[in-house]
Amino acid sequence: MNTLEILFYALSAFAVVSAIMVLVSKNPIHSVLWLILVFFAISGHYILLNAQFLAIVNIIVYAGAIMVLFLFVIMLMNVKSDNEPQKKLLVKFIGVLSGGSLLTLLIALVKQTVQLEGKQVLMKEGTIGLIHPLGKALFSDYVVPFEISSVLFLSAMVGAVIIGKK
Repeated sequence: MNTLEILFYALSAFAVVSAIMVLVSKNPIHSVLWLILVFFAISGHYILLNAQFLAIVNIIVYAGAIMVLFLFVIMLMNVKSDNEPQKKLLVKFIGVLSGGSLLTLLIALVKQTVQLEGKQVLMKEGTIGLIHPLGKALFSDYVVPFEISSVLFLSAMVGAVIIGKK
């Protein structure tokens, strides 16, 4: 077992444990913080796949901006566990049934991938996912759509400021 495989399994275990803690945590703020750790583990997987751009965007957009938004919404809603309604027995049964179905599907998928054990699927070389070729293509082949999208984002920001001032 080489270093990449050990790192992959460690990141996978960390992501799974953090995802379980998102579901188990009673405090919604703690759930959001655990979800941020899941996003960091996923970014580690992107780096292992030689997709540095996706890893950086995942950290900046999801772990940064969207999780801060979630935290603000949760803090503004002032969610408390004593206000939470009790779930009916039918809803709990359907949840257990659907979770069991998902577990069965995942086990079947794992058994199917064991047959592909001899084939190597990991990327060793290549420039897919690197920032330099992406930037080169973005500013040479797709410069007009890139500029149009930047103008749209700028107009959306100006509109948000105008709406926010009223």
